[in-house]
Amino acid sequence: MAERKPVVLAVDDDPEVVRAVERDLNSRYAHDFTVVAAEGGEEGLEVLRRLSLRGDPVALIVADQRMPGMTGVELLAQSAGLAPDAKRVLLTAYADTGVAMRAINEIRLDHYLMKPWHPPEERLYPVLDDLLEDWRAGTAHAASVDGDSDVVSVIGHRFSGESQLVRDLLVNNQVSFKWLEVDEAPARQLLEEAALDADRLPVVLVPGAEPLVAPDPAEVAARVGLQTAEELALYDMVVVGAGPAGLAAAVYGASEGLRTVVIERLTFGGQAGMSSRIENYLGFPAGLSGADLARRATAQARRFGAELLTAQEAVAVDVVGRTRVVRLADGTDIASHTVLLAPGVSYRRLEAKGADRLTGRGIWYGTASSGDAALLGGHEAFIVGGANSAGQAALHLASGTHVTILYRGDSLQKSMSQYLVDRIEEMPEEITVRLNTRVIETHGGDALEEITIDEGGTVRKIPAMALFVFVGAEPHTDWLGTAPARSERGFILTGSQVLNVPKGCAPWPLQRQPLALETSIPGIFAAGDVRDQSIKRVASAVGEGSMAVLLVHQYLKGH
Repeated sequence: MAERKPVVLAVDDDPEVVRAVERDLNSRYAHDFTVVAAEGGEEGLEVLRRLSLRGDPVALIVADQRMPGMTGVELLAQSAGLAPDAKRVLLTAYADTGVAMRAINEIRLDHYLMKPWHPPEERLYPVLDDLLEDWRAGTAHAASVDGDSDVVSVIGHRFSGESQLVRDLLVNNQVSFKWLEVDEAPARQLLEEAALDADRLPVVLVPGAEPLVAPDPAEVAARVGLQTAEELALYDMVVVGAGPAGLAAAVYGASEGLRTVVIERLTFGGQAGMSSRIENYLGFPAGLSGADLARRATAQARRFGAELLTAQEAVAVDVVGRTRVVRLADGTDIASHTVLLAPGVSYRRLEAKGADRLTGRGIWYGTASSGDAALLGGHEAFIVGGANSAGQAALHLASGTHVTILYRGDSLQKSMSQYLVDRIEEMPEEITVRLNTRVIETHGGDALEEITIDEGGTVRKIPAMALFVFVGAEPHTDWLGTAPARSERGFILTGSQVLNVPKGCAPWPLQRQPLALETSIPGIFAAGDVRDQSIKRVASAVGEGSMAVLLVHQYLKGH
């Protein structure tokens, strides 16, 4: 039986309008999607019920706001239970703009379009193209019920850190795969057929190749065809880190003709890429996930010719004459005229007894594709922290399970943006906030089972299977040693700061003044959160990454 195509649903009570929407949608998307039209909200919900019962994926719902009996917002709100992964678009008149803006906050509306939408090539298709591409990327790892012999299969456990590293690698690189829980029948059958032991996980099954048993991410990346080694002997710019700053530098550097390679040890997008929702990024009124931002940026960088090395870790930077050499953990070196350090920051470790042992086994730092509500199995999610990242994670996870925020302060307003505080306060049934609360111990065998909390002086133990930690950040710079110069907290000094470096660090060696983002080593630059006194925002990191390319040009011109 041929596989059914994903559905795009158009809903409007006006037969003439819904036919026009259906015609324009078919003109663009009929090859890859099945376009379905419904006249009115009730008919639209009935269509979604039938599709849900058949297991047909719904990629996009476009609904008109002004429909009698059921408004577009009401329809889209109810659609979340029937088609939770679908992108949702509201067609509005100018007078309904306020309704659309409220819907972005209240029902996580993905976009709204003003009527009329003609010409569709300018006012309809660009928006829907983006949304459908986001939908494809977000569902790329979904397993088909009938199985697919041409798709990578990963057998693992939801509370295994090693399994999640592999899952994250594939998701963040848009590699389609089937995730199989080791305790379920399909996984046991595959393991039995391959004569493999369920005690060694994850198992990665790539069509036409030998199974990978408990592999490291670099082995998986190489097996599925991701780039893990450089192609050139000498580059103009090596970028260490693929967060917003590093990816921006890759896009602008490659587009301006610099031979550019990016090294990333964990996940494209960095800490920002783990964000469930970035709502204050310029140009995205409905917000976008960190994963979407990373996917768009990596696609841009590759289109301009930048090389992106996956699952590679930089362990040192050396100066060899006029060449800067980045040494990798696998023993290889990459030579370049310049280096941009953008390794970002990592969340601080939870200072609770037993937390290190259970990291990746119920305790996660930040949220990632493997740590969302779909993998929690209905268990309550606990979040430690009170800054924006914690608030965004709470709102994201609350769509699938109850969330409890544990915050040591006495008010979220002290550390969280007001728009997030307001959203959390509007969801008392989904999100509980416990102030003046610390986690002091974690308990469990193979996975997290309980936590001990100190809530205003009262110590007690409570059941907990999933704990997400957002307790501040530390720069990922220990691997650099004493050069380039860093602050007492480990952040990299740049620009005029390197004229007065800390004791024990080599002084600025040239007569010329250092460039704005240049470190104490000429030709090595730093950008993003890892730089001392940087503004810890996605937009500022993107700005610094693009600015670094201009400074690299200036440096190369002088040499």
